[in-house]
Amino acid sequence: MTIGVDDDESAFSRLEDGKGLEESWLRICARLKGEVGEVEYRTWLTKIALGPIDGDEITLLLPTRFLRDWVRSQYGDRLSELWNQEIPNIRRVELQVARAGDPAPIPLEDIPGASAATPAQEEATPAARTAPEVRSDLVTALDSRFTFDTFVVGKPNEFAYACARRVAEKPSSVGFNPLFLYGGVGLGKTHLMHAIGAELIQSGNVSVAYMSAEKFMYRFIAAIRSQSTIEFKEQLRSVDVLMIDDLQFLIGKDNTQEEFFHTFNALVDAGRQIVVSADKSPSDLSGLEDRLRTRLGCGMVADIHATTFELRISILESKAAASGVVVPGKVLEFLAHKITSNVRELEGALNRLIAHANLFGRPVTLEATQEVLHDILKAHDRRVTIEEIQKKVAEHWNIRLTDMSSARRARNVARPRQVAMYLAKQLTSRSLPEIGRKFGNRDHTTVMHAVNRVTELMGLDAAFAEDVELLRRMLES
Repeated sequence: MTIGVDDDESAFSRLEDGKGLEESWLRICARLKGEVGEVEYRTWLTKIALGPIDGDEITLLLPTRFLRDWVRSQYGDRLSELWNQEIPNIRRVELQVARAGDPAPIPLEDIPGASAATPAQEEATPAARTAPEVRSDLVTALDSRFTFDTFVVGKPNEFAYACARRVAEKPSSVGFNPLFLYGGVGLGKTHLMHAIGAELIQSGNVSVAYMSAEKFMYRFIAAIRSQSTIEFKEQLRSVDVLMIDDLQFLIGKDNTQEEFFHTFNALVDAGRQIVVSADKSPSDLSGLEDRLRTRLGCGMVADIHATTFELRISILESKAAASGVVVPGKVLEFLAHKITSNVRELEGALNRLIAHANLFGRPVTLEATQEVLHDILKAHDRRVTIEEIQKKVAEHWNIRLTDMSSARRARNVARPRQVAMYLAKQLTSRSLPEIGRKFGNRDHTTVMHAVNRVTELMGLDAAFAEDVELLRRMLES
């Protein structure tokens, strides 16, 4: 299509008109939603907000670095094409991480094509029927904090998140049954289970039963004792979605496994959805009956891997932003390096830090973090050796490892050697004489001088201090 002068003038006027720009963005969102589908759009694109325009460049904002990088790699070219088609003067789309006070994303319901169903559609869909009653004894209290909006998505959990979203949106036509979520402690399984339950209950279109495997067992035992097993079976087999958390609890409990197996079969045969979580995959749950493990593995098995450093940073950034307390980036990086195995513990550490800052009205600093979280950090400490310190410092300043114990006194060798002594004092429990012996049998007073000199230089030279802190984090991680 050829663009004439009138078209250019019209485009310029639209660029200057903020309302026109928002209307263009609405149309682009609608086209993207139509192209990728609602599940994928909800998963990756609903968090994009419209930013400022500068000449031929439009800025789009995302809440985390991970989402920014993902959208840039997967949808960046398409976003540029759509903007250029909508407003030819826009030649480039810049994706940035949003800051406090930046515009919010457009709600999904405001996007064309995402509105409610027509009256004719309502008559043909379950939404038109009376919402089923949700029995309180079948739904363990859901944590209001655990929603899809508060779940930080990264490579280790993106597949599990997308599957959970699909179940929450269309439980009657998911295409896989059951959904089996598995992963280590504190990686987000229960968060996703609560998010599914909350969204399904809020929709009002389906009946839901959510409970832990432990509660399932206790309710089954209580039904046997009260001679009400038939009522127990009918209650569970009448729901549209059954969710059982921590299935590994049933290992070794044969009678409860038997009941769950029959409940499982009855619901699947009736076309009802089942969601299960455990700490291992079905094939690794060796204490379960073979027939139950086989049935569990026939659906969609989605694992949640151990977190990456980038995902831990994104989680901490999200939680810190929601708290309203300013947490420096170096503190977030420090926590992400130190607490690597458990997201729950990572969030707990940040919550304690924020509570301390609010209670005492003090800023969050690296020193305060080490003081407030000393018990948690101690549990995650690993033993660092002087040999490791010498090797890392030598690599950092590109000197020979033998220079650490040599008699050379040139500044380019002496300064790294002093840093290595300083880190040995900070990161190991070795005494000053022991440290001195590791550095060419030097006297303990030489080590003391090195520690004092490095401390002094860190206070005078910010770049030098950053180098030392970087080396410390690398050695501790």
